[in-house]
Amino acid sequence: MLDLAILGLLQEREFHGYEIRKRLRDELGLFANISFGSLYPALSRLEASGAVIGSELVGSARRPTEPVPATGSLGGELAVLRARRDGSPRGTKRARKVYRITEEGRRQFEELLVADEPAGTDDARSFGLRLAFARHLAPQARLGLLERRRAQLTGRLAADRARAKAGVTFDSYTRSLVEHSTETTEHDISWLDRLIESERQVQQQPVPRPDHHQAPRTSGDEHTVKGTVP
Repeated sequence: MLDLAILGLLQEREFHGYEIRKRLRDELGLFANISFGSLYPALSRLEASGAVIGSELVGSARRPTEPVPATGSLGGELAVLRARRDGSPRGTKRARKVYRITEEGRRQFEELLVADEPAGTDDARSFGLRLAFARHLAPQARLGLLERRRAQLTGRLAADRARAKAGVTFDSYTRSLVEHSTETTEHDISWLDRLIESERQVQQQPVPRPDHHQAPRTSGDEHTVKGTVP
């Protein structure tokens, strides 16, 4: 999921590592705990696969208040040091690595965007990430994403209802939890129904076609438009 998020952000424009981390945390809201120890190895992996290209941007000043991040892992620390290494003292000019997506990266992004979630993945989080970048999908693929998620939730709702029906010995707290899960799933299905209906309406709208065979103007037409701004 991290690869998908990084490539999705780079679809818009190039970023350096700190900007990518900030946007993952503050804008997408799905990676609140993303660390540099996870981010830089992912960027290195994408760079090795040809999905992104990193280039040194020389001459950007380092912020005096910018702390050296603690990644919590030796590999992450080494990745951060490699990304920030320039040998210049604090507060002076330094080289900063900027990443941009390649055509191969765009291909990988499209594959990740339409792929099924791997087993054990948080399907709600994965769907939220895909929906955040759904504008990059073709119309039918976008509709398919919404319909697959609806099918997942419909199956979950049936399981919740069966569990509630079978749980005649539930205490009040357990029953409340099951009911809450059922109501939440019903709400999400209704939300998806609205999205699906809106998407279908948009896709059913006729695409205007340019008229390449306009009738020639008559002399009266020429007189009418004479003196107007073309």
